[in-house]
Amino acid sequence: MNKKILIIEDNDAIRENVVEILEMANYKVYEADNGKIGVEMALKHLPDIILCDIMMPELDGYGVLHMLNKYAETSSIPFIFLTAKADHSDLRKGMEMGADDYLTKPFDDMELLNAIDIRLRKKAYTELQQQNKTNEFKALISKADGLAEFTKLIEGHRTREFRKNQIIYYESDLGRGLYLIIEGKVKTIKLSQDGRELMTGMYIAGDYIGINAALSNSPYTDTATAIEDSKVCMIPIEEMEKVLSLYPDVARKFIHLLSSDNQDKEEQLLQLAYDSVRKKMAGAILRLYHQQNIKNEQFSITREDLAAMACMATETVSRTLSDFKDEKLIDRQGITITILDLERLSKMKN
Repeated sequence: MNKKILIIEDNDAIRENVVEILEMANYKVYEADNGKIGVEMALKHLPDIILCDIMMPELDGYGVLHMLNKYAETSSIPFIFLTAKADHSDLRKGMEMGADDYLTKPFDDMELLNAIDIRLRKKAYTELQQQNKTNEFKALISKADGLAEFTKLIEGHRTREFRKNQIIYYESDLGRGLYLIIEGKVKTIKLSQDGRELMTGMYIAGDYIGINAALSNSPYTDTATAIEDSKVCMIPIEEMEKVLSLYPDVARKFIHLLSSDNQDKEEQLLQLAYDSVRKKMAGAILRLYHQQNIKNEQFSITREDLAAMACMATETVSRTLSDFKDEKLIDRQGITITILDLERLSKMKN
């Protein structure tokens, strides 16, 4: 069966030329002359790959990619931008949103076909791996030790790489699964009505995110963002439900994790509501210490992220950290903080 390609391009001459090239190469081609129609056609036809211009009427290319990332059936389709814009900022923005490649206009026939062939072969390899892992999962669920089998499931399951500042999921998106951080570091935030960020957590390798949504089949309650290049494993809700129904020990583990997560958030809200600036800052540092299992009492965090975690202005963060440094509670070099006196931080008075 011929592979299906969707081309979204508002320039008639360019679109018609690309369609002609692809049809000569025996691809089944769908075409749209604006972003809004392109999203509708992607959802209807589920192409194997999407080629999309950036500057378009109705909905630009970034908007198309953002919309398609919201749907489970289109979020993993390889996506290549076709653009006359080749600024570094444009490339970075597209890649952070999850684009797979860029082709800068004008491009020749071989550039186009090679880019498509590379992405289709990579997708086919990923799908083969995924099928093998699914078969392994079916064999796993017949065994007795639920926690051991769940660990094997994670080790063999699909992982996805996220670049620094790339969104993993958005607040209010319907939960599609449970995420385990394999490598890197991730933060979760909520936005207030006036646009300020409140950091609800920072997580490292071995931590789970999206537990509430995964267990309750509800939307995510915050937005998860990679704060450094990270690798994340997503366990779909359907597979989670199978494991939880078969293995009570796995279910107990996640009930405990959910309870601890909710308790941590309740304590954070109480601290933000009633603690002084100094105590809130000490509390934020201690949360990072306990959440990240840091070694040598040292961790890295930007002033902006620490402000979001402590619900303070960035100027207040800088001033309070300077006070803590003068008092020999911490040392600070750039974004790196070293805890010098854990006991005094823990006993900080209001």
